[in-house]
Amino acid sequence: MPKPPLALAAGLLALPLLTAPLLTPGPALAQKRIPKLPGYNECPLGYVNDLKQHCNSPIYYEVRPTNGKPCLSGWMNIGAGYCKKKTLGIF
Repeated sequence: MPKPPLALAAGLLALPLLTAPLLTPGPALAQKRIPKLPGYNECPLGYVNDLKQHCNSPIYYEVRPTNGKPCLSGWMNIGAGYCKKKTLGIF
């Protein structure tokens, strides 16, 4: 069986390294279902309590946990330990 060219072999070895960032979620995701954060029994603004451990929304919002810190510029606090990315500079 002939050996593949060196460039092809190197490309195949690098493929997992190049695709790994695409598979790992970032700190902020547009989500319809988010987990309730520890210490919070309610859901953030725009989400409905499913009476379990999650909050659901019919709209995709880009949210991120506050981790006890103020929201970054361009984000607004929606309660329950979450910040939501502002769209059109307002909501």
